[in-house]
Amino acid sequence: MATERSLILLKPDCVKKAHCGAVISRFEEAGFTIRGTKMMQLSDEILAEHYSHVADQPFFPDIRNFMQSAPVIAMVLEGEGVVGKVRDMLGPTNSKEADAGTIRGDFGEDMMINVCHASDSPENGEIEVNRFFQQDEIFSYEK
Repeated sequence: MATERSLILLKPDCVKKAHCGAVISRFEEAGFTIRGTKMMQLSDEILAEHYSHVADQPFFPDIRNFMQSAPVIAMVLEGEGVVGKVRDMLGPTNSKEADAGTIRGDFGEDMMINVCHASDSPENGEIEVNRFFQQDEIFSYEK
């Protein structure tokens, strides 16, 4: 399995409800390496780019309002097969359908209030990491 990178966004609900430590601990316990992290308030521009696949939909303003309701914590996670493994750890996008023991099953509420965004493919992982992080914000070190 190849080493991959995934963008993780700990969403406003995760930040507001103080679940960030628990979520990050799960990623670290799974053996993933944090290569970058920062707290940020998302701009209209970055949200329009990140959600370009739905930015023309009538529900996009709800997404934008939610994603700007508090800061997010953006992370670069790296590891063998990290994209698929993290998505398995999260569970389905709709937290109501997520099993207990998954991140969304334990901490999420619904389709939008679902704790965390994670890249859906290695290719999108690279695109998203580069959207949210400058090269000097990503660190390489030995564990």
